[in-house]
Amino acid sequence: MPRSVNSVAAKAKRKKIIKAAKGYFGRRKNVHTVAKNAVEKALQYAYRDRRNKKRVFRALWIQRINAGARLYGMSYSEFIGKTNTKNISLNRKVLADLAMNHPNAFKAVVNTVS
Repeated sequence: MPRSVNSVAAKAKRKKIIKAAKGYFGRRKNVHTVAKNAVEKALQYAYRDRRNKKRVFRALWIQRINAGARLYGMSYSEFIGKTNTKNISLNRKVLADLAMNHPNAFKAVVNTVS
């Protein structure tokens, strides 16, 4: 009985890895075994950083709100505490945008809470 191989699927699998490694430097882009390791590592970084991105943006929003609130003599924690007691349901992303790009609107929010 002849040997059964599935070279069509194997080649497609290798081609998929090489395509994913497009733009990599040196042998990482055209040698399958090296490219496979590089692509696997890249996918691990992508998975991890999709979660880290959320943390990084939240920290950025907090810094911007803090800077905006301090212009009016209030710390970040004071400001957030007062917005919660006054039931102002603006999230940090919106508050940071107001503090950065719409200072008059942010001032109105600060005046409302103080």
